[in-house]
Amino acid sequence: MIRAYLASSAWMDFNAGRVLDELERLGLASSTIVVFWGDHGYQLGEKGKWSKAGSLWEQGLRTPLLIRAPGVTSAGTACAAVVEMIDLYPTLCDLCGVPAPEGLEGRSLVELLRSPQADVDDRPAFASWSENGITLTGVAIRTRRWHFAEFFGRGEGVMLIDPAADPDEQVNRAADPQHADLVKHLSALARRYAEGRLPDHPAAGD
Repeated sequence: MIRAYLASSAWMDFNAGRVLDELERLGLASSTIVVFWGDHGYQLGEKGKWSKAGSLWEQGLRTPLLIRAPGVTSAGTACAAVVEMIDLYPTLCDLCGVPAPEGLEGRSLVELLRSPQADVDDRPAFASWSENGITLTGVAIRTRRWHFAEFFGRGEGVMLIDPAADPDEQVNRAADPQHADLVKHLSALARRYAEGRLPDHPAAGD
């Protein structure tokens, strides 16, 4: 299964290279914005899980995202800021000089594309998981510093991970008294998110 996953990744990488080579051949590379993104990750035995569905762990939340914008981005640079896929639309509007419609939840990432180390607001990224497709099973919040998740219904509970100190996500710090205020704050955000996504969710408003 791991070999198949790696082979699939290599095959995608190969075909992405074919697209970039063709843009060069056609003389379009300097005038074409390229965005490469994908679905969330796949757990390959971590936590005893062999699938990509139903996970609020880091492997189940992160997605690949690469942007090449001529005259804006520099080759080979990486950005550690937390962003969301809803940021792509306003980013493309900004890059293309097209007014973004009002009411968009995302934000333009052009400042980060120009300067990956730019000091931008640490806005949290949200993700949700529904086991039955009707009610929310859990909500995850990722900031630059923390990974938080709250589970509703069966298996109710909270999780607070420090990814920098604990990249394998082995230690749940949610019960640590020194993080009580943080957990309370992130839990409120998670429940407001659940309420906005699904108003009749049992966690909303209680």
